[in-house]
Amino acid sequence: MNTPDERFLRAGTSRLAHTTGGLDYLHDSAGTPFNYMYPPPDGEPWENCSYRTHVVDIIDARPGAQHFLLHRHGFELREVASCVDDFDDDARIRSRYYPEVEAIACEAAGGVRALCFDHQIRRRSRDEQQLTFGRQNAQASAVGRVHNDYSEASGLRRLALVLPDEADRARIRRYAVVNVWRPLIEPVIDAPLALCDARSVMAQDLVAAEIRYPGRSGEIYVLKHSPLHRWHYFPHMTKREVLVFKQYDAQASGVSRFTPHAAFLDPAAPADAPLRASIEARCLVLFD
Repeated sequence: MNTPDERFLRAGTSRLAHTTGGLDYLHDSAGTPFNYMYPPPDGEPWENCSYRTHVVDIIDARPGAQHFLLHRHGFELREVASCVDDFDDDARIRSRYYPEVEAIACEAAGGVRALCFDHQIRRRSRDEQQLTFGRQNAQASAVGRVHNDYSEASGLRRLALVLPDEADRARIRRYAVVNVWRPLIEPVIDAPLALCDARSVMAQDLVAAEIRYPGRSGEIYVLKHSPLHRWHYFPHMTKREVLVFKQYDAQASGVSRFTPHAAFLDPAAPADAPLRASIEARCLVLFD
């Protein structure tokens, strides 16, 4: 008897050239948007902003996968198997998976060195009714709000956080923050990742927002909706594939700098599709 995953893998041959998906864009905010990623202090709201779902066309990028480039579109697909088979062991991820990610990010970006500085595992559960900022349960889940992991300000700060030595930083003229996203189940049918062509994003679409964690805060970009945004996805990704996408580049022109992204619920996905699980790792890529 075929397993469900094998059945869904073969079903990928009938996919359409595009699908539609609801992506949550920033609608309104009382001041600078903020979102708590843990139960907020008494009297504080979870967030001071609202989001509106926009149904958009999301193009199947597989037929032209080789034409999508990190520095032009902001993302690319690569087939790179991992030697790590246990993603529940944090120490093994850091000792064995981080070097793999660094090699992938460095090769994709054309850097001379890459330093992986964190990772996040996301697992969906059946009781989730919608995709928000991925913290509906104790376990991180898929994020349905259009965002970019770094803003101009937090991208600038990341270099010092990864390279605290001032002399080391003084030698760096250009660096980038690159995400490497890999499925932990296959194929990915439930809540695939949609990526926005960086060339279709204008500066006025980007809104700096505060993400609050216990003991610290970070700054990301959330997005205002624009009909110019061009969305793509790679259907039925397997565990041998990774998405590499740009979250910040210190070079101010001539290359992609920010790549908004979000998970979406494909209306064509079967109700019993395997729930998406994935690992994303972030790298500082050095070019000098």
